[in-house]
Amino acid sequence: MILKETLRHIIKIQQNDLPHLNYGIPRTIAPDIDLTLPFATIISGIRRCGKSTLVRQVMRTTNGKYYFNFEDPKANHFELDDFQKLDELFEQEFGPHNCYFFDEIQNVEQWELFVRTQLDRGKHFLITGSNASLLSKELGTRLTGRHLSVELFPFSYDEFLSFTKSVSGPETFNIYLKKGGFPEYLQFGRNEILQELLTDIIMRDIVVRHKLRSPKAIKELALYLISNIGVEFSYNKLAKTFNLGSTNSAISFVSYLEDSYLLFSVPKFSHSLKKQSVNPKKIYAIDNGLADVNSVSFSSNKGRMLENMVFLELRRHGKDIFYFKGDKECDFVVKASNKIVHAIQVCYNLAEENKNREIGGLVEAMETFDLSEGLILTFDQLDTLKIGEKSLKVIPVWRWLNGGSL
Repeated sequence: MILKETLRHIIKIQQNDLPHLNYGIPRTIAPDIDLTLPFATIISGIRRCGKSTLVRQVMRTTNGKYYFNFEDPKANHFELDDFQKLDELFEQEFGPHNCYFFDEIQNVEQWELFVRTQLDRGKHFLITGSNASLLSKELGTRLTGRHLSVELFPFSYDEFLSFTKSVSGPETFNIYLKKGGFPEYLQFGRNEILQELLTDIIMRDIVVRHKLRSPKAIKELALYLISNIGVEFSYNKLAKTFNLGSTNSAISFVSYLEDSYLLFSVPKFSHSLKKQSVNPKKIYAIDNGLADVNSVSFSSNKGRMLENMVFLELRRHGKDIFYFKGDKECDFVVKASNKIVHAIQVCYNLAEENKNREIGGLVEAMETFDLSEGLILTFDQLDTLKIGEKSLKVIPVWRWLNGGSL
């Protein structure tokens, strides 16, 4: 519980700070946010990817006033009953408005009760949160049918070019491939920014929230997975390697890392959901720069860096992604309308010594799913290959990101 005058003080400080904060570059997803709709728009994503900046951008274009950041340490004891005080103070300070802007709302238990009540009164909300599991649980209980979800990632390649005032090409893409898209890291270039971010996510979003007794175990697991991007893993092996006690503990730990948007697992494609759930999965990271700074081996394998970049672009566009493994392997197959519609192979450089392996895995996937066209994404090669009746397009990833995405 927070005293009303204390709450008034916090509101004034946050409002006074707003004009002095960075408003950044326009984000690609901004046009998708429509606050005239009778829904709560929920922006979720990893910490420090720009959610708060996006909220400020929308506030500026809509003349929004009802803003509150629940990450503020002074608001640490904010409870459900305090929303009534907050609402009264908003109207006293700014007059009547019909749109609320709430940052990191997952810090308040049962926040969705207030939001639902106000939605029923014709109000609108733009809300951010950093934990997918908590948000989905709350949205699924009391906001079903009354919310729109938007995921925000670190900068895409196009956004990186805008932020750095660069032009598209292999030189700038090589920088993006290594540094990734976290705005503050791109601005200041200090590795500590992404090292501290990892620690902050593990401690605040995982250890504290889930009351874990061993911060060391979850951090070691995170660092191991970040260092093994695109490599198969099994929960059973993780449990044994990190002495987690049981396979269920490994499943929980990986889910915590995914809920925080730090990592993503990709299943092996199978028509059987049961087989899909028990087959080994592959892991990918939210950002190449974060993986590079926190891993001793990630940047030494440019093929893995490129593969992670392709995964992120597919995930950014909401694709349903799997990997394929038969006699050979294909990095990504994309599902839509209950069938596989795209097959993608990623390699840094297509050469005589790896040509048969890379083409073979892609063609096997294409034959399995009856696809006439496949895609080989490389660092900077452009070609078209014919294998019987099948066409394989070889495209540089930077060109693909600049408008060739699926």
